[in-house]
Amino acid sequence: MTYETSEPLPTPAADGSAARPRHRLRWNKVPEVTVYFWVIKVLCTTVGETAADLLNEKAGLGLTGVSALMSVVLAVVLVVQFRTSGYRAGVYWSAVALISVVGTLISDNLTDNMGVPLETSTTVFAITLAVVFVVWYRRERTLSIHSVDSTSRESFYWLAVLFTFALGTAAGDLVSERMSLGYWLSALLFALAIAAVAVAHFSLGLDAVWSFWIAYILTRPLGASLGDYLAQPTGDGGLGLGTVVTSALFLAVILGLVVFLSVSHKDVIEPERAARRAA
Repeated sequence: MTYETSEPLPTPAADGSAARPRHRLRWNKVPEVTVYFWVIKVLCTTVGETAADLLNEKAGLGLTGVSALMSVVLAVVLVVQFRTSGYRAGVYWSAVALISVVGTLISDNLTDNMGVPLETSTTVFAITLAVVFVVWYRRERTLSIHSVDSTSRESFYWLAVLFTFALGTAAGDLVSERMSLGYWLSALLFALAIAAVAVAHFSLGLDAVWSFWIAYILTRPLGASLGDYLAQPTGDGGLGLGTVVTSALFLAVILGLVVFLSVSHKDVIEPERAARRAA
């Protein structure tokens, strides 16, 4: 799905002239929303599920230790991301993949270590994400990812992304456990939900920004269901590939796509295009 959104127009100053824009336009820090975006996003969510399970099983640090370690790694990558002057495919998608892992671990910690019911964690993550969106919009007057062109907007963006992953993990586990659909049926259910959002956007006029964020949340349980289906033993309803093979396979595909985008720049929003959207 590709969405077009616009920046708020400058408000008139007291003398009748146009006020100076609140943000100086520069390279957008987020890629264009193309088919590549959605494919890599789903792959990252799959890796987030399988890699979190793999690290929890093999690292010997326990769920809390793994969570702390991956949070530190994520923080380092986000520092690099914030220091870039514009969108860089390798840095950006590394951050998304790591946030997928950390978001999964946050939800797992609440459920497995702290005994928080999935209904509670899903509700809390949904409320927290809503608060992030409200504060983001009140401050910036836009939730468009086509205008992530300042440190403030980028901070809100990554905070929202983190909670979409945490919410998607908790909600996905809630649906799969309560409905007992199995992995591939769960994946089909979430794929149909994403398709419904696309139809609502393109045919019924559902707002572009909300269409994007709803689909973004739904890709998390979709990817997790796919990852579990591939990795889990056949006796548990999976294909039995294991977390190592599944993680390595999806990471290889992600790497190939990111290298392609780094060379081709097919997902770069250039300043001139961003300026036309802001006009």
